[in-house]
Parts: sequence; structure tokens; C-alpha cells
Amino acid sequence: MEIEKIKSIIEAILFAAGRVVKINELVLVLEKNEEEIVTVIKKMQEEYKQESRGIEIIKVEDGYQLSTKKDLYEYIYPILDKRTKPNLSTAALETLSIIAYNPRITRAEIEAIRGVSADACVYKLLEYGLIQEAGKTDLPGKPMSYKTTDEFLRMFGYSSLNDLPELPKYKLDSNQQIVIDEIVENEDNNNEEKDNLDKDTIESKEGKTRSKAEAPMPEREGEKEE
Repeated sequence: MEIEKIKSIIEAILFAAGRVVKINELVLVLEKNEEEIVTVIKKMQEEYKQESRGIEIIKVEDGYQLSTKKDLYEYIYPILDKRTKPNLSTAALETLSIIAYNPRITRAEIEAIRGVSADACVYKLLEYGLIQEAGKTDLPGKPMSYKTTDEFLRMFGYSSLNDLPELPKYKLDSNQQIVIDEIVENEDNNNEEKDNLDKDTIESKEGKTRSKAEAPMPEREGEKEE
């Protein structure tokens, strides 16, 4: 099968599906191996970009979806999408972040991190389809756990959870409070630089003092040898 034909088929499937199409589905239909299909899709992505097309192919976990470009959203939304745009509060965003970085986390664990009830936030995120139930855990009472969905990845522009920004390193101090290692390290470096500067200043002053002490006193008139 010619590569242009494969491109046409992939484009048609992604357009008609209107969802994330798993790579194994494309393998089954095209009867090509995964590596060949991924190579073709990468070429299509590059062509869409070079041609300034209004659509693009995005990768979501182990699948692909045909999507409009993000920077054209303001032109598309008023015409086609009359649904209420998800409006996430700070509390909901915090809860969503905790779940994204801790897949299969329970509601009690979320509340332990945030220090407040997470019921309303969890219900809202479930309603928007940004999180889903991930099965019951082996903890006492077998509480339900949660994880993010493909809709979360698509909405925030991530291919997988591996693309999430790296969290800063932290540790607990003697009062069991979270302390960011990077901040502590910077403070230590600043203190070390200050100590070195103070040391250099002291040594410089001591050197000048020694120089003055060691320098011969000027002879007075009348004290010169005759």
C-alpha cells in the first residue's frame, strides 16, 4: 500500500472517530506494524505544521486524535460548542494536580495532603471527565482510588503523565513541615558565599593591618645620622 494511501486512511479514521484511536486499532485496520504507522503519523504531523493547517494530530497515551489547533479555539468555540466551558476553582485544580502526580490515590489521601474535604472537588472532576475511578485499594475498608483520564491529557496538552513538570525535591524539617530542598540548597549556597566573602574581607583587613605594622616608621628630622 502506498504511503499516501495510508495517510488518507489514517486521516479518515481519526476524523470519523472523533476520539483517541489506539495504535493497536490502526495496526489491525492497516495491517502494518506499529513502527511503520508511527513513522507515517509523524510525517503527517510535520506536514500539517508546515502547511499551517487548522488541524493537527495529537498523541494521547498510546493513541492519536485529530484535533483543531489550540490557538484557533476562540474562533471555533462560539460557533460549534455551546456547552459550558469547564471552570475549575483553585481547590479543584489542586485536587486534580494531586491525582495527576499520584495515580490510584484515595479520597482520604487527597484530603490528608490538602487538609480539607475533597468531596466536592472529586465530584466536579468526575463530572467534567478529567478523572475516573481506578478501582478499589487493599487499604482497610477498600476505598475507591482515582486517576486522570485521556481527556485530562488532551485538555492540558500532554501526551502522557510522563510529560508533567518535575516537582521540586522536598523534605520534612524537625517540625514535620515541608521544606523545598532547592530553596534550602540556595540558602546554603548564599550563606556559604557570604561566609567566604566575610572571610576574604577579614583576611584582607588583617593583611592591611600587618602591612602597616611591618612597614618601617619614617625617620624624623634630627634623627638622621650625621
